[in-house]
This record gives sequence, C-alpha cells and structure tokens, in this order.
Amino acid sequence: MNDASITGEDESILTRPAPEPDHTAAYGEDPDQVAAVRLGDATRPLLVILHGGFWRPRYDRAYTGPMAEALRAAGWTTVSAEYRRIPGDPGATVADVRAALAALPSLVTAHDGRVIVIGHSAGGQLALHAAVNDPKLHAVVALSPVADLRRAEELGLGGGAVRAFLGASDGEALDPARLPPVPSGKVVLLHGRRDETVPVELSEAYVARRGGELIAPEDAHHYSFADPRDPHWPVLTDTLSGLSRRA
Repeated sequence: MNDASITGEDESILTRPAPEPDHTAAYGEDPDQVAAVRLGDATRPLLVILHGGFWRPRYDRAYTGPMAEALRAAGWTTVSAEYRRIPGDPGATVADVRAALAALPSLVTAHDGRVIVIGHSAGGQLALHAAVNDPKLHAVVALSPVADLRRAEELGLGGGAVRAFLGASDGEALDPARLPPVPSGKVVLLHGRRDETVPVELSEAYVARRGGELIAPEDAHHYSFADPRDPHWPVLTDTLSGLSRRA
C-alpha cells in the first residue's frame, strides 16, 4: 500500500469508518488472534476476510470494515480476521491464518457450513497459501493479490515488503505461484489492470502456473474490489453469489 500521491490510487478506504461489528471472536490468546464478526444469512457460506498491508504491523483489519459491512448487508456473515504481523517471522502470520480458518467456522454459527476466504493484496497471498492445505474451504477469492512472491520481490513492491516479511526464509513454501493448486479448484482472482500497487502480472503468472479464473477489468485499481463505493464492487458480489450457489 503506497502513498496515493505517488501511485494515483484512491486509498480512501484505508481510513473510512464503518459501523461496529456485532461482536469480536477470539481464535487464540494473542491480542491479534481475533476477528470482527458481522452476522448475516445462515443459509449462505461464511466469508472470512484477510486484510492486506504488505504484512506490516501498521496495517490491520480496520480498513476491511466497510467491505465486511457491505457484504453483510448483501446477505453474508462476515468475519474480518486479524493476525500477527511480525517482520521476518512469516511463520507466525501463516499459523494465525490457519488457526483462524480452523476455529472461526465453529465460533460463528450463522452460515451453512461452507467457508469462502477472501484476501486483499497481501491478504490474497495468505488466502491462496492457506487454501492449498485446507481442503475444507469451499473457495478462495483473491483481490489484487500478491500471488507471485518471487516476482513481487524482483519488482521491489512495497519498498522491499516481501523480503521484510520473509526475513531469512527463501519464500518458496509461501509463494502461491509455486505451490500445488488449491484442492477445491474454486479460485477466482480479481485484479484491476490499473493497479499501481500490485501489478496484474502477478495474478496472470499465478493463473498461468496454477489455474483459476482471473477477472481483470481494464479500469480497476488496487482497491476497486475492496471498496463498496467503487463502480467495480459488483464484480465481487457477483463472484460471491456464483460461488455461493449450490450445485
């Protein structure tokens, strides 16, 4: 997430307030092992939202509030999960995401038993990574994701954010583009071609290597699918509606 004056991205979603969640659920003992819960229709899948911010401590789940509230208003129960963001300790982050996905479906009961994980930006990397080892997940929707860590590091995205996240790790075991395909096969990447924060080529590389569906509008940017006020917001809700339909 860069300075909007440099990238030209509309970053207003980062500071826009949202109504308070119905409650907060703890999936662990650490202060960051919590999730904001908004209750919707119990006949739909649970949406677990993973925020972005290039894995840095200064960004948290707060900016997903408007997104989670809009999805709840559209009918889904949403949980915006927090996770530890410790530079150089990616293991803590991925362990928290794994724990959240294991615990939250039982802690939050207003859903039909299916889970769709939604990740934005760095949260998209975490969602794609987690889904590889979680066959219970119904689907994953990655919004402007850092889907190819190797290429993201080569490009120096986020001012060296990938190396700061990985520390001494080579990153291969965390790189969605170099992991096995998601077991469910239900993977949708939404990535705008005007994204100046995470170029769409990362999602193109992921789909070329691992499959999935890429939806890449020409005039969408980094926050288009995470911002209910953006004209591209219906792309996300339409995608979720399609994934929520039972066969």
